[in-house]
Amino acid sequence: MPSVPSSDLPCDAELDASGLNCPLPLLKAKLELNRLPSGAVLKVTATDAGSQRDFRVFADLAGHQLLREEAEEGVYRYWLRKK
Repeated sequence: MPSVPSSDLPCDAELDASGLNCPLPLLKAKLELNRLPSGAVLKVTATDAGSQRDFRVFADLAGHQLLREEAEEGVYRYWLRKK
């Protein structure tokens, strides 16, 4: 993945799924993506370590593009571009 500072990566919508356990961060992200137009970017913040695997697999299976992911001190951030 390209190394772009997160502040330089624009998004069309943000979802804070902090404090939610699997599978809720992914389910909420899926619902939010359903509301967005094709090509839109959703930024998701989560605290569930399992979300790393979940978002990678979800993006691959659903055809969305995982633009970037970050993990810092138990906080995980994902930027997904809707197909």
